[in-house]
Amino acid sequence: MTTPDIGGAPRPGAGALRLVEGRTSEPQTVDVSDYIRAVAAHCPFLMPSVTRRLTGWTVYEIAEGAQATEVEAEVFHAGVQAAEWVRPLTTRRHGTLVCENIVLLGRHATTHRALMAWPHWALKHLYGPVGLMFGKFWTGEEGTDRRGDRVPAPPFSFLAVRCAVRPVDPRFLADTPDLALSLSTAVDDGREVFQGLPYEWKAVKKWASSLVSPQPPLPPSKRPAAFRSN
Repeated sequence: MTTPDIGGAPRPGAGALRLVEGRTSEPQTVDVSDYIRAVAAHCPFLMPSVTRRLTGWTVYEIAEGAQATEVEAEVFHAGVQAAEWVRPLTTRRHGTLVCENIVLLGRHATTHRALMAWPHWALKHLYGPVGLMFGKFWTGEEGTDRRGDRVPAPPFSFLAVRCAVRPVDPRFLADTPDLALSLSTAVDDGREVFQGLPYEWKAVKKWASSLVSPQPPLPPSKRPAAFRSN
């Protein structure tokens, strides 16, 4: 598998996120236990994943004074790191249970939804074709599962990446039928997901903004209320 250079050269926006706690299955800086127990009723894969220590958490805090575009760049970078961690594990035993979560702390929690929107949009289009599913969840988010039952609100904001469940996950992508089809037939053949796209947030965001969607993400400075989680 060819992976992008995600750790070497300096990046615009580097320092916009401060690492609070490195990857762990039992984070100490955020309380995940009650939330996991509550959400497990809506996700049959969660507790088996947690029991096998296949659910990881990495906690970041937004640096004081960081600009929105800088934070987006670092959230995107963290998402690529998480995805490339997951990819080789999906073919191992219990690989379908692997899940990595990127927690975002700091600044006013109401801004987290907007700051994650464009990185999430780009990441799910980059990694959907190789069988990974990205989700975004923000503090206090209200939602329901596919049966219409209320899902507990997250106590913190985070991006999640996991192996796609092909019979189920395409249903969550009704607003992006091309991506749903790509996910349903995805095969990770070890490809470089950027395929000539520069690994630089400004270029990635420009590319992501060209992707067709009924409700594409908007920059945080415009209409944060329009952001959707797909």
